[in-house]
Amino acid sequence: MELIIAFDSTQQALRAEMLLEYADIEIDIRPTPKEITAGCALSIGFYEADEAKVKTILDDEKVEIKGIFKYTESGYQPIKAS
Repeated sequence: MELIIAFDSTQQALRAEMLLEYADIEIDIRPTPKEITAGCALSIGFYEADEAKVKTILDDEKVEIKGIFKYTESGYQPIKAS
Protein backbone atom coordinates (compact mmCIF):
# COMPACT_ATOMS: atom_id res chain seq x y z
CA MET A 1 0.00 0.00 0.00
CA GLU A 2 1.43 3.34 -1.05
CA LEU A 3 -0.91 5.92 0.52
CA ILE A 4 -2.46 6.19 3.97
CA ILE A 5 -5.65 7.89 5.12
CA ALA A 6 -5.54 9.13 8.72
CA PHE A 7 -8.65 9.95 10.73
CA ASP A 8 -9.62 11.96 13.79
CA SER A 9 -12.22 9.40 14.88
CA THR A 10 -12.62 5.64 14.80
CA GLN A 11 -16.20 6.06 13.59
CA GLN A 12 -15.01 7.82 10.43
CA ALA A 13 -12.28 5.20 9.86
CA LEU A 14 -14.80 2.37 10.05
CA ARG A 15 -17.21 4.24 7.80
CA ALA A 16 -14.47 4.80 5.21
CA GLU A 17 -13.49 1.14 5.42
CA MET A 18 -17.06 0.08 4.63
CA LEU A 19 -17.42 2.54 1.72
CA LEU A 20 -14.09 1.65 0.13
CA GLU A 21 -14.66 -2.09 0.45
CA TYR A 22 -18.12 -1.67 -1.08
CA ALA A 23 -16.44 0.10 -4.04
CA ASP A 24 -14.06 -2.89 -4.44
CA ILE A 25 -10.96 -0.84 -3.63
CA GLU A 26 -8.16 -2.92 -2.14
CA ILE A 27 -7.38 -1.50 1.29
CA ASP A 28 -5.39 -2.42 4.38
CA ILE A 29 -6.43 -1.41 7.89
CA ARG A 30 -3.33 -0.60 9.91
CA PRO A 31 -2.21 1.35 12.97
CA THR A 32 -1.70 5.05 12.34
CA PRO A 33 2.06 5.71 12.07
CA LYS A 34 3.35 7.63 15.07
CA GLU A 35 4.74 10.31 12.72
CA ILE A 36 1.18 11.24 11.76
CA THR A 37 -0.66 13.08 14.53
CA ALA A 38 -4.27 11.94 14.42
CA GLY A 39 -7.07 11.37 16.88
CA CYS A 40 -7.60 7.77 15.75
CA ALA A 41 -5.25 4.82 16.04
CA LEU A 42 -6.59 3.27 12.80
CA SER A 43 -5.52 4.23 9.29
CA ILE A 44 -6.36 2.84 5.88
CA GLY A 45 -3.68 2.04 3.32
CA PHE A 46 -4.45 1.92 -0.40
CA TYR A 47 -2.69 1.97 -3.76
CA GLU A 48 -1.84 5.25 -5.46
CA ALA A 49 -3.61 4.04 -8.61
CA ASP A 50 -6.91 4.29 -6.69
CA GLU A 51 -6.25 7.80 -5.34
CA ALA A 52 -8.80 9.65 -7.51
CA LYS A 53 -11.54 7.10 -6.79
CA VAL A 54 -10.80 7.14 -3.04
CA LYS A 55 -10.87 10.97 -2.90
CA THR A 56 -14.17 11.04 -4.81
CA ILE A 57 -15.78 8.55 -2.42
CA LEU A 58 -14.51 10.37 0.68
CA ASP A 59 -15.69 13.74 -0.66
CA ASP A 60 -19.07 12.51 -1.95
CA GLU A 61 -19.84 10.69 1.30
CA LYS A 62 -18.45 13.55 3.44
CA VAL A 63 -16.08 11.28 5.37
CA GLU A 64 -14.05 13.37 7.80
CA ILE A 65 -10.34 12.63 7.50
CA LYS A 66 -7.17 14.02 9.03
CA GLY A 67 -5.46 13.69 5.65
CA ILE A 68 -3.99 11.41 3.01
CA PHE A 69 -0.27 10.78 3.32
CA LYS A 70 2.48 9.28 1.20
CA TYR A 71 5.67 7.85 2.65
CA THR A 72 8.86 9.41 1.29
CA GLU A 73 12.50 9.30 2.37
CA SER A 74 11.83 12.26 4.65
CA GLY A 75 8.78 10.65 6.29
CA TYR A 76 5.05 10.88 5.71
CA GLN A 77 4.08 13.81 3.51
CA PRO A 78 0.48 15.04 3.25
CA ILE A 79 -1.02 14.96 -0.22
CA LYS A 80 -4.46 15.98 0.99
CA ALA A 81 -5.23 17.59 4.31
CA SER A 82 -8.68 17.82 5.86
